[in-house]
Amino acid sequence: MCGIVGYTGPNPALSRVIEGLRRLEYRGYDSAGVALATKVGEKLVVEKKAGKLANLEGTLTSDYSNAHGGIGHTRWATHGGPTDVNAHPHLDESGKLAVIHNGIIENYIELKEELERRGHKFKSETDTESVAHLLSEEFKISGDLATAMRSVCSRLRGSFTLLAIHSDRPDLIVGARRNSPLVVGVGTGENFLASDVSAFISHTKRALELGQDQVVQVTPEKVVVTDLSGAAITPKEYEITWDAKAAERGGFKHFMLKEIFEQPKAVADTLLGRFPSSDSIELKELENLALDCNRILILACGTAYHAGLIGKYAIEEWVQIPVDVELASEFRYRKPVLTSKTLVITISQSGETMDTLMALRHAESLGAQTLSICNTIGSTIPRESDAVLYTHAGPEIAVASTKALLTQVVVLHLVALYIANRSGSLSKSRIKELISELLELPNKIEEILETVEPLREMTRGYKDSNSVLFLGRHVGFPAALEGALKLKELAYMHAEGFAGGELKHGPIALIDKGTPVIAILPPASSEIAEKMRSNIQEVRARGANVIAIADPSHNLDIPNLIRIPECEELLQPLLSIVPLQVFAYEMAVARGNDVDQPRNLAKSVTVE
Repeated sequence: MCGIVGYTGPNPALSRVIEGLRRLEYRGYDSAGVALATKVGEKLVVEKKAGKLANLEGTLTSDYSNAHGGIGHTRWATHGGPTDVNAHPHLDESGKLAVIHNGIIENYIELKEELERRGHKFKSETDTESVAHLLSEEFKISGDLATAMRSVCSRLRGSFTLLAIHSDRPDLIVGARRNSPLVVGVGTGENFLASDVSAFISHTKRALELGQDQVVQVTPEKVVVTDLSGAAITPKEYEITWDAKAAERGGFKHFMLKEIFEQPKAVADTLLGRFPSSDSIELKELENLALDCNRILILACGTAYHAGLIGKYAIEEWVQIPVDVELASEFRYRKPVLTSKTLVITISQSGETMDTLMALRHAESLGAQTLSICNTIGSTIPRESDAVLYTHAGPEIAVASTKALLTQVVVLHLVALYIANRSGSLSKSRIKELISELLELPNKIEEILETVEPLREMTRGYKDSNSVLFLGRHVGFPAALEGALKLKELAYMHAEGFAGGELKHGPIALIDKGTPVIAILPPASSEIAEKMRSNIQEVRARGANVIAIADPSHNLDIPNLIRIPECEELLQPLLSIVPLQVFAYEMAVARGNDVDQPRNLAKSVTVE
């Protein structure tokens, strides 16, 4: 969950590292720090500060232009609170070796006790500092930082990305990864290491994938990758398909608002090239999967879990096979029953979500086929899956997911249509109708965004509410769950999503005079439309202030009515969720919260 950057090359390392940290701050903003090699064989220059990156930048009184190798870190705290001392980088006792770390070292206590018995003195509460001391010992033995890193990694348990630099060789950065992201940026006469390609996208679009338990040595002219035994490995190179402007705010006040307004394009890009004709669908990525499955299991966390819940309705109706959706964080802690006839779909924007990665591996160990839905090329989950379908949302910088969710839902609908087309569970005319509906979605989302200003104004009137409840039925229920999650993440207020039929089973006790309730109505032709209208009357009779999201097929006498275009019922969450995102965004702004970097959260959850 931390942001990691390393640079070596002819340019001042500090500016390159700070630029990368700015782009990665969404991965963790409890503290930040840098280590720079300014003189061969002398102590490294280390500056680190609790709080956001701006606090660190305020301490950098020199440009350190003579440093051409450096590493930097933005932290999401796990072991030890967010203090100056616990901030990374961590040094060995000589001050010549520095380490930064993403992940958790599970056996750090025994390592620390062992090191203390040998006379090492610790300054921080972190698990990372033990790695710095171990590396120092191994470096004294071998005189080679990569050899030392391989030796140390062989002793570590847990998940980690590590970068290390030593002033004896200031142009060399050594990295290693296990169950945590690390990518190489290949420049001209300069090279980068980072936890995310956005750190170096303004300097190169060439990147190298690093695999599990691999160690990389980077100098300005060379990249060498080995396994932990020292055997050479040829990494896979790929091209980054978006540019630096995609990771900038582009005139919007916040990244989240920009990403909400990018959703029409993101959905259009995800659909692009999938329909060779008006009644056929092409997903070449799935051609090697045996799709005669008798069950589909979707594994995901957070917002991606809600995407899975939405997709379940379409897959079951169109394909007519059972679909289960489970929290990846819980999946491997019971005894799931999977077979080779089970297709497991994992969903992760980053492709590095640790809970989902561990669930994927568990599913594969039980013999299931695996398909991943991901937004990040070259990430771990797609590499370890039997097949992958990439969304084309572009970089998503705001912690609260928006366009990633919509594109994940679109891909699940594509999977449903593809299997239905192959199995014959849907007629050609029905497939043609659904394809037409999908292709109309970008324009319909655009229409919502063009008329969203009254919603933003209305939202500000609820900023002092203690709680907001969300209601939905059928496919509107997971949309309600997503609306509640967004409000919790951004507004720091109580919010819950309920299935409308469950109101009378307890939740209606929460309704008090003035309680805001957001109700998502299906099309008026739906068999549950009247039931949702009854739910609205139930809460209004008890004093709730109802905000209804409905298409023009409803004739509603509700003061706070948010209109969305008409569409196929199973696709409606792709429209109804958009105003819920805007509601959460505007509520956070009205309450004075940090929209892009909510407290206690980070973008990519790479620890369990």
